[in-house]
Amino acid sequence: MNKTKNNKNLIEKINTSKVYNPIEAIKILKENSYTKFEESIEVAINLGIDPNKTDQNIRGMINLPKGTGKNINVAVLTKGDKQNEAKEAGADLVGENDLIDSISNGKINFDLLIATPDMMPSIGKVAKILGPKGLMPNPKLGTVTQDLKTAIQNAKSGQVQYKNEKSGIVHAGIGKMNFNEDDLLENLKAFFSAINKSKPDNVKGSFIKKVTIASTMGVGLEINVASLR
Repeated sequence: MNKTKNNKNLIEKINTSKVYNPIEAIKILKENSYTKFEESIEVAINLGIDPNKTDQNIRGMINLPKGTGKNINVAVLTKGDKQNEAKEAGADLVGENDLIDSISNGKINFDLLIATPDMMPSIGKVAKILGPKGLMPNPKLGTVTQDLKTAIQNAKSGQVQYKNEKSGIVHAGIGKMNFNEDDLLENLKAFFSAINKSKPDNVKGSFIKKVTIASTMGVGLEINVASLR
């Protein structure tokens, strides 16, 4: 059975116009998974912002309490003794100019790049490559730091970065289909709370317009926002 037919069957079976409480929606997604692989569960939050105004855009990170279920490949750009520190902390890839050269040549086999402050001038050479991919180290996100051990451990244990899209929507994976319902709910509430607290001062009116969760191949189900507060 192909994806299109499966989705059509799900839409006919599930009331997608209803607004669900979160645990009910999670149960429906889990009960209607038909794939042979372990699907991810994602949340999408529609924000009441003007994405064209820089001071209304949001960006940050959160450590999900129950992790993401994903294996995150972490690269660290540093030099000297810090390279050993990064390796001991569990970094998958550690380098200096050699790593920058690899990035320049389009070889990016990592999900997150962490750098020590002394490497930032060198990173400028590959900023145009890293930036569009969302991989540019940023001190506000904790990916430019001297504390490599903490940064690497956070990345490996369920850290999620978020940034609103041009449409004003911010989304993230909150776990896998094999997570139990309570763990998915805890991650969902933690992510919602982080976004809710990031409301820019100049945004008037309702900040969070709509919350939807969906599995990789499933339908999207709208969540009652009040039930997440």
